[in-house]
Amino acid sequence: MKLKTHKALKKRIHITAKKKVLIRTAGQDHFNSRESGKVKRNKRQDKTLAAVNIKNVKQLLPYSL
Repeated sequence: MKLKTHKALKKRIHITAKKKVLIRTAGQDHFNSRESGKVKRNKRQDKTLAAVNIKNVKQLLPYSL
C-alpha cells in the first residue's frame, strides 16, 4: 500500500532545498495594531521548525524529506 501525504501539513510548511522545514509565525492574522513594530517585523519572518517535531513531519510527509 502506498504511503499518503498529509495535505493539511503540506499546505502549512515549506521545505527548503537543504531539507530545512519552515513554518509561518503564529499570531499574524489580526489584533496586531497593539503590538510594537519590532514584534510585527519579527512575525513576518518564517521560523525553522524545532528538531523535536521533524520526526512527526517525516511520518506525515513521507516523500518530502
